[in-house]
Amino acid sequence: MTSAYARLADLVAAHGAAALVRVASVQGSAPREAGAAMAVRPDGAFHGTIGGGELEWRALSEARTALAEGRGRLRRLDMALGPDLGQCCGGRAVVTIETFDARDLDELRMIAEAAAEGRPLAARTGADGRVRRVPTPIPTRRGGAEAPDAAVAWLEETAPAQTPLLLFGAGHVGRALVLALAPLPFRVRWVDGRADAFPAHVPGGTTAIHSDEPGLEIAQAPPGAFVLVMTHSHPLDMALTAAALGRTDLPFVGLIGSATKRARFERRFREIGLPETRIAALACPIGLPGIRAKDPASIAAATAAQLLLARDRTLSADPPGPSS
Repeated sequence: MTSAYARLADLVAAHGAAALVRVASVQGSAPREAGAAMAVRPDGAFHGTIGGGELEWRALSEARTALAEGRGRLRRLDMALGPDLGQCCGGRAVVTIETFDARDLDELRMIAEAAAEGRPLAARTGADGRVRRVPTPIPTRRGGAEAPDAAVAWLEETAPAQTPLLLFGAGHVGRALVLALAPLPFRVRWVDGRADAFPAHVPGGTTAIHSDEPGLEIAQAPPGAFVLVMTHSHPLDMALTAAALGRTDLPFVGLIGSATKRARFERRFREIGLPETRIAALACPIGLPGIRAKDPASIAAATAAQLLLARDRTLSADPPGPSS
């Protein structure tokens, strides 16, 4: 998924100017979290969202006004969502608006590069009222990058933290799933041993891997990666699932199939000595319960929702990152 930060340089190059609208802080309930951002063109077209509704409408209007007046100082909108905007969230949000033009292209390309790598930016407001940014080291956990200067005013996440996901199998459900995951915060390695299994075009955020030794992907997966197994072969499903469950640092392992398939696989897992805790952790059948449709798109939608829930649980266990 492409962030607003990644789009700024392209918008300035194509349209001469662009604005960054960002939720700087939130108190109480609000449509989006601090750090949510939008890139806005001079004609009002935009990429991203800060939650819609009157808050976003006011921010877009202010961004267009700022762009019309030319490159200038950082602007702040401090709004109580109920009294000021008539929104029933009840909280308060501070939204910042920055304008850029061709003079900023080098800096914006640096920002886009940092966003592509998932690197936060150390930011401060200069004497001219404009924000200066410096990339930080690539984080090893959520919010886990150290600022290069202890006096930095805040850290900005340039892109949502992406959870690595190994997806084994390029059948109908696999194809539907990579489409469902394309706009979501997952970095997918899509593995299949059949050279002709993949479609001609693969969504952004997904890397197609033709491999005759798919088990190596599990051995080399980073800690915290999610695994989904849905190959054309039950023996291969068995081997890959056992390998994934054998690693205690892979928090989500899912297997396509019925309760009958799960029971058969569980017997084999016990025979090879997998711990009961890991066997119990297996998600099979996959997808949120209660969705009865069996077509690939419905299975993919239910599985994508399940993955988001698992991702939230995993991230909530991490120490919180710095706020801006």
